Amino acid sequence: MALVVPVILCGGSGTRLWPLSRAGFPKQFLALSGDGSGKTLFQLAVERLNAVGQNQTAKSPIILGQTLVITNEEHRFLVLDQLREMPAIKATLLLEPAGRNTAPALTLAALCAQDTKDSKDPILVITPADQTIQDRAAFTNALSNAIEAVASDVSAKTIAILGITPTSPQTGYGYIQKSGAKGSHQEFTVERFVEKPDAKTAQDYLDNGNYLWNSGMFVLRASTWLASLQEFRSDIAAATNGSWATKKVDLAGDATFVRPDPELFKAIPSESIDYAVIEKCPGSQYLVKMVELDAGWNDLGAWDAVWQVGQKDAGGNVVSGDTLLADTKNSLVHASSRLVGTVGIDNLVIIETADAVLVADRTKSQDVKSIVQQLEQQQREEKNLHRKVARPWGWYDSIDEGERFKVKRIQVKPGASLSLQMHHHRAEHWIVVKGVAEITNGDQVITLTENQSTYIPQGQTHRLANPGKTPLEIIEVQSGSYLGEDDIVRFEDHYGRTQS
Repeated sequence: MALVVPVILCGGSGTRLWPLSRAGFPKQFLALSGDGSGKTLFQLAVERLNAVGQNQTAKSPIILGQTLVITNEEHRFLVLDQLREMPAIKATLLLEPAGRNTAPALTLAALCAQDTKDSKDPILVITPADQTIQDRAAFTNALSNAIEAVASDVSAKTIAILGITPTSPQTGYGYIQKSGAKGSHQEFTVERFVEKPDAKTAQDYLDNGNYLWNSGMFVLRASTWLASLQEFRSDIAAATNGSWATKKVDLAGDATFVRPDPELFKAIPSESIDYAVIEKCPGSQYLVKMVELDAGWNDLGAWDAVWQVGQKDAGGNVVSGDTLLADTKNSLVHASSRLVGTVGIDNLVIIETADAVLVADRTKSQDVKSIVQQLEQQQREEKNLHRKVARPWGWYDSIDEGERFKVKRIQVKPGASLSLQMHHHRAEHWIVVKGVAEITNGDQVITLTENQSTYIPQGQTHRLANPGKTPLEIIEVQSGSYLGEDDIVRFEDHYGRTQS
């Protein structure tokens, strides 16, 4: 009987899926799988790993531990909101203060899993949060076999990886070369890992039949990862252990936030799981096994991949939102906030959001990163945030802006509140359009209902709260010499965002 801990690596930014995916709301939190479920990639990843605990075909029973999600501070409430839609899942969130790639992230998960009472060196099953799988049963069976391959090794020296059956000579993936006969758990020995090949080499790999795509999904014991990291990258091991030793733990309802020491964590060398350890294991004391996965896998690395997994109409089009198509073929058309019409086009990607529109040749969709680079060079907010921005208490949508004024639509969740705050450079008018608002305005606390309003003078301490059981919506009109989001001083906050 094996204790298995699902580990979700949830840190990527997904820039190739701009403008829908942005730094503040990356692709793993979007519903892009094409299965019609409406579930996000992150939610589907959590479901897939947890489903292994109910696999009836497994050779030995599995005890499923609490899910570990490694994400960053900025995305913690996005993760919580999406986990709340999955009440059966209990999770611990390991919050990175800075991106340091996947090797330190997995090290946090291994340390956390070993810290758990009666953990008995659990088996970690690790997946990125932004992939899609079409055949869930095939995935569960392959993952179960990988778990069996690791659990049966009493020396704790085995690492298992899921290798994807290649369907074309892809140059954007790393490859795994397998060798030997298939074992009792449907596993092969990994001969070597190879970098992303050129087109001719990729075709040779496909023709050879012994090369599979590297999925980035691993199974290994927590102790195996920590020992192998110590052997191959002791600098990462020492630095991550140091940041873990002075961690802080906070509770957020049913979820737990674990924060490693921020300054020590930022000093950790940035490296991937593959480069730090996995690719160095063949030929060492650590055995790397590979279980083949043929389940409609896709890492959704570009808009063309989203088109590939989507449900297509008779013209080969994948559409979402309010769209009208005429003489349109083999295209991806996504409308977020308004009607999008197309006439006489073929093989295009059209992505509309409230503040940006992307039009691209579908075969060139990998090059969207060049647009993101330009946005970064120009320091434009469209790289990081949508017009509608998620916050732990709800969201706001900047619906209009001009010289010395800005208009926002704000929704506050039932029972939630914004921080007690003040602005140096702007005043605000609040008009309640739905629900009940409890407003702290200086020394006064007032209650407003629909069609009532109040004025917050510049420099006045204030707070907006929703005491009701339905969402509160207000229109906020800002006026002043500077209207940036950084003009805010927080005095009290339920979400750990106070500042001096």
